[in-house]
Amino acid sequence: QVQLVESGGGVVQPGGSLRLSCVVSGIIFSSHFATWYRQAPGNQRELVAGISTGGRTNYADSVKGRFTISRDNAKNTVYLRMNSLKPEDTAVYFCNVFDSITHYWGQGTQVTVSS
Repeated sequence: QVQLVESGGGVVQPGGSLRLSCVVSGIIFSSHFATWYRQAPGNQRELVAGISTGGRTNYADSVKGRFTISRDNAKNTVYLRMNSLKPEDTAVYFCNVFDSITHYWGQGTQVTVSS
């Protein structure tokens, strides 16, 4: 069975940092693209960052310069390093991996940025 297990969320003060991890099993991770989405209450799910099988990255304008997505194919893991966190970054963050046919979703991890 395919599983995506996210970790690293929590409560942090504005200006702080967190690193999210998503460990993938049940598929050939190295052949899949990987992304992070987030969703705050009352909002639609938003694409935050993506990374291709070759390591090419893209970011939402709201997080450029603050967030970094990376992957370690040997560990079947995708990461999201979040620096200079703002209250508006508060959301549930979801890992998503996909090929041309199928998307797989994690259950999400809560990130709360508050004083």
